[in-house]
Amino acid sequence: EQTMGDLWTLVRSDGEETHSQIVDTPFLWPRKLTGTTFLTNFKWKVSLIFDHMEPDEMAEHLSYLEFKNFCNISFLDYRSYVVRGSVRDNPALERSVMMCNGVSQWVQLMILSRHTAQQRAQVFTKFIQVAQRLRALQNFNTLMAVTGGLCHSSISRLKDTSNLLPPDVTKALSEMTELLSSRSNYSNYRRVYSECSGFKVPILGVHLKDLISLNEALPDYVDEEKINLSKLQHLYSNINELLATHSCSPPFEANKDLLHLLTLSLDLYYTEDEIYELSYTKEPKNHKTQPAAPVKAPGVAEWGSGVTPRLDPDTISRHVKQMVDSIMKNYDLNQDGFISLDDFDKIAANFPFSYCTQKADREGQISREEITSYFMRGMSICAKLGYNFNDAHNFQETTYKRLTFCDMCGGFLWGVIKQGYHCKGNNMAVPQCHTNILFILT
Repeated sequence: EQTMGDLWTLVRSDGEETHSQIVDTPFLWPRKLTGTTFLTNFKWKVSLIFDHMEPDEMAEHLSYLEFKNFCNISFLDYRSYVVRGSVRDNPALERSVMMCNGVSQWVQLMILSRHTAQQRAQVFTKFIQVAQRLRALQNFNTLMAVTGGLCHSSISRLKDTSNLLPPDVTKALSEMTELLSSRSNYSNYRRVYSECSGFKVPILGVHLKDLISLNEALPDYVDEEKINLSKLQHLYSNINELLATHSCSPPFEANKDLLHLLTLSLDLYYTEDEIYELSYTKEPKNHKTQPAAPVKAPGVAEWGSGVTPRLDPDTISRHVKQMVDSIMKNYDLNQDGFISLDDFDKIAANFPFSYCTQKADREGQISREEITSYFMRGMSICAKLGYNFNDAHNFQETTYKRLTFCDMCGGFLWGVIKQGYHCKGNNMAVPQCHTNILFILT
């Protein structure tokens, strides 16, 4: 500690002799790090926030999570999907779908969380760089999710943001959408994927559709009740090709702290209506503006539509604890259980919850308990991430064809379609206000 203290004193001092003094200072480097590695990678604060993550670093950690999920899918999971044609009650495939949907939604929210068009364009550009790195890593599944998020209509409608994108960014986006296009049964993707070797992650939905097509196109039996061995061989061959990629080793290493951050980030869940509401808040409709030519988004996880996160309270608590542990390890320099309010605000900006204000226990500082409370509250915009508050109510978004008033507050349900929610269990009409719904559920 004394030696390191002397080093930092020298680093902060002025004068020509500083460099020679540092060279002559004896150091006992940690055993796991060489002097060169320590000097090039050491940061006074290890940043865990989106703004300080490099595109390559982000792509690699997303790929690590994706590959880990992919390796958890077994032969029996594929067989179950072929037989049942659904990912329901198939945890391994459900996790893959949620990962894909979560990445796509996270991309949208990170862009929409920025206040100015220039800032949104910068985030958009960064995600293009992430997509390019994913392409280089041959991680096509996450590439599909990121590109789908960038092409989502809640983002593509942001004309002020689009006008600030550099030409090379729009060109790169066009190339990605062309690669992932469903035209001619994903012919561009299939050609590129067949040429890949080593580490690669396929677009799982495309290959699952192939399995379903084979199962439906070929009969189970031929020649009077004889088992169709050709069909079984084709199915086995396709599944075995997917399983073969499990043996590849990722050409990168993952940082556990960043994995905790991404895991928590990707567990956020917003409805389409909430995302569109945020989009229109950032850039309201302008009827005088001519709409730009639409870019058709790749079909992100169409095969898993309707699958939403269903994490149990223990899983949520574990994710939050890991996230808070990582934050405190890297930001609580004095190890007194507090981080600065400025650091907390930067971290909180990456989780666009509907509230973002905290009262500091001490001037300009936030405690571990307050950070934990913040993320627990946010993660449980609870019914959406696994707390089964809706067991007592079965709410369905409903279009009312006659004048209808809320049974809770007596207010009129405004709108032409989807004016409110209706509980099938007790015929309660609820206005389209998520705050009121959560109030009833809790």
